[in-house]
Amino acid sequence: MVGFKLSDRYSSPIPAARFFRALIGDFHNLIPKLMPEAIGSIDIVQGDGGAGTIMQINFTEGKVSSGVFNSQMKYLKHNVDALDKEKMMHSYTMVEGGEFADKIETISYEIKMEASPVGGCKGLNVSKYHPKPGALINEEEIKAGKEKATAVFKAAEAYLLANLEGYA
Repeated sequence: MVGFKLSDRYSSPIPAARFFRALIGDFHNLIPKLMPEAIGSIDIVQGDGGAGTIMQINFTEGKVSSGVFNSQMKYLKHNVDALDKEKMMHSYTMVEGGEFADKIETISYEIKMEASPVGGCKGLNVSKYHPKPGALINEEEIKAGKEKATAVFKAAEAYLLANLEGYA
């Protein structure tokens, strides 16, 4: 199967630089605190957070969150491909683990944030799926993955709205 690409636009009342610092720059510290029912830890396996960094997201075993995460996933490994703090661009590739481990070679993600003319920020997330030979991925599986990403985004947004000094 040939790979495919999905794009999603988003907006938030959070200023772009602040959201980028929290969601991208401090992802490994912030997200486990915000979603302990789903994410046990995020470890930097290699690197300093910039390009070439490998992060492992360890999911909480034995617990099912009230949201979209489930206990079947044990971990994911992401490789940071590029990080540009000035342009608020981040790209990374899922290289190991996850729900699609038997079907997906890699999933590449590109995130771009920018200030919105009406305040807050807007952005674009692009996901590129590269399936293993002969593997089929259905729409429901893709939708479930997008729901997980949205849950992380919304958790960070809610935290920043409730903690106005955080990541200022």
